[in-house]
Amino acid sequence: MTESPFYSFDDILVKEIAPGFFSKLIHTSGNTINFIEVKAGNHVALHKHPHEQYTFVLEGEFELTINDDTRVLNPGLFALVPSDTLHGGTSLTDCKLLDIFSPVREDYR
Repeated sequence: MTESPFYSFDDILVKEIAPGFFSKLIHTSGNTINFIEVKAGNHVALHKHPHEQYTFVLEGEFELTINDDTRVLNPGLFALVPSDTLHGGTSLTDCKLLDIFSPVREDYR
């Protein structure tokens, strides 16, 4: 018998990946998909990693800095953070975010 290709989002455990950033993580063979809930005012400091990162705001507003460029992301604007690029941000409102990393974030397993 093969495993079902359907999953329940409710079965994914929540992991706090940074103070105030609560994630449900899905790992595929080539990507990590990170659904994040964050309350207004929480901040992730500038940092970098070897992973390419796409950041989407599903709900709310999130101020994201990539290198020296700062923008307010909302559901109509997303960002690509290239590998090894300095970035960080602040939740301006309660937010639901989606980050997609390539390759897989082994440190988030």
